[in-house]
Amino acid sequence: MKKYVIYILTGLRILVGWHFLYEGIAKLMAPGWSAKIYLMSSNWIFSDIFQWMSDSPGLIKTVDFLNTWGLILIGLSLFTGLLVRWSSIAGALLLVFYFAAYPPIPGHTFGAITEGNYIWVNKTLIELVMLLVFATLPVDFFFGADRLIRRWKEEKPHPPIAPVKNDRAFLQRREVLRDLISLPLLGAFAYAVYKKKRWDSYENKFLVEKADALSGATLKTFTFSSLGDLKGQIPKGKIGDLEISRLIMGGNLIGGWSHARDLIYTDKLVKTYHTDERVMMTMQLAEKCGINALITNPLLCRIINKYWHETGGKMQFISDGGNSRESIERSVEGGASAIYFHGGVADRTTNEGKYDEIIKNLELIRSYGKPAGIGAHRIETVKGCVERGIKPDYWVKTMHHHDYWSAMVDLERQTTVDKGFKDNVFDFTPQETIDFMNTLEEPWIGFKILAAGAIHPKEGVQYAFNNGADFICVGMYDFQVVEDCNIVLDSLANVNRTRPWRG
Repeated sequence: MKKYVIYILTGLRILVGWHFLYEGIAKLMAPGWSAKIYLMSSNWIFSDIFQWMSDSPGLIKTVDFLNTWGLILIGLSLFTGLLVRWSSIAGALLLVFYFAAYPPIPGHTFGAITEGNYIWVNKTLIELVMLLVFATLPVDFFFGADRLIRRWKEEKPHPPIAPVKNDRAFLQRREVLRDLISLPLLGAFAYAVYKKKRWDSYENKFLVEKADALSGATLKTFTFSSLGDLKGQIPKGKIGDLEISRLIMGGNLIGGWSHARDLIYTDKLVKTYHTDERVMMTMQLAEKCGINALITNPLLCRIINKYWHETGGKMQFISDGGNSRESIERSVEGGASAIYFHGGVADRTTNEGKYDEIIKNLELIRSYGKPAGIGAHRIETVKGCVERGIKPDYWVKTMHHHDYWSAMVDLERQTTVDKGFKDNVFDFTPQETIDFMNTLEEPWIGFKILAAGAIHPKEGVQYAFNNGADFICVGMYDFQVVEDCNIVLDSLANVNRTRPWRG
């Protein structure tokens, strides 16, 4: 074997050891770190086992301890070259569990840290194979403590003889230095960890705790809730024969309809953020919180079907495409569980007096065995349908107060469909909406309850449930899902409403 091969293999072993060692130390230094969320989010063939482990407080403490100290000890072993065969086997076994929890298969990477595009092969699998190679190679293939110990054991005692030359002693010292090659690198590792810790402390002190007194700008910091913070599962009600969570996901953000008022770039921004992977991760997270329904347009049937196919998810699709035969058939073909006449189209249709069109489409939706609903922004749309005896299976109506700064509607034009509409107010007459909707017996889904992000969820959710909404539809980014679910649970626990729950 060429001499340089030993150097290459030794360097490779040290690099893998560096990675393991730092991963373990980072977990040891991180306050409150736990593998609980990682295990809870696994969804491949061993997901039941991993989730069972995460549900046991005693077991999860053991897993955290073994994970942290296993990484540290395996890293030290690979770094120094001591007991490489055994640490390589242990490391490979650990990586098998990592790979089984989050294999790089489309639809099974939720919660995993990805640093590129993977199909079956990722760095976990590559390191696993490298460790198996280390476990099978002889000691002489690496410089390190194992080689040093083996040579020490193999040396036979011999009577002292005055050497003519000191070449043998010189060669022995050189071999010892080679076997101790990792010690300077271990020092470099310790220095790097020290500098990283100091930099983290510096950032925390000067970028988070301190405001910028010179410019007047204040750095905003955010704390995002994770599954471990979830207070419970979202309760459910019924629309027809469908069991629907009281909190329904809104699809506008996923589709790129941000309703961001004068900010003309945000539609592209949110659409760019919501890659297929991100959308599927968001829906998976929502399902783990008890949300089982999504309201969106049939244009998004592709990603919904991809989600069902690749993850086995059960998220129900409520389509707002009930305003034409084509969109109804597309919704049915796309797997919609319920369909309703789109609110904006219903406003325009009723304003033109074309109620027969609504009746015809409701009948078509029901012919497919789907609950049929009517959406509306204007309360006049709902009143007009009720006056003509049109009885949907459920209503989807905007609902929010006007106590936010951008709620400035031209009162003389607001009743004219489209002409007076501004992208900042979606329920023109809140109290009239509450008073009339509370007289109806059908379930009512309140949407735009946050006025497209102008009202804080704590306020908007309580307002909606207190004033009669049976279900609410809220658009959520992935980092908002758990927090919004907790707000809904708190609101339902303190609800004060006069309208009986419908559905």
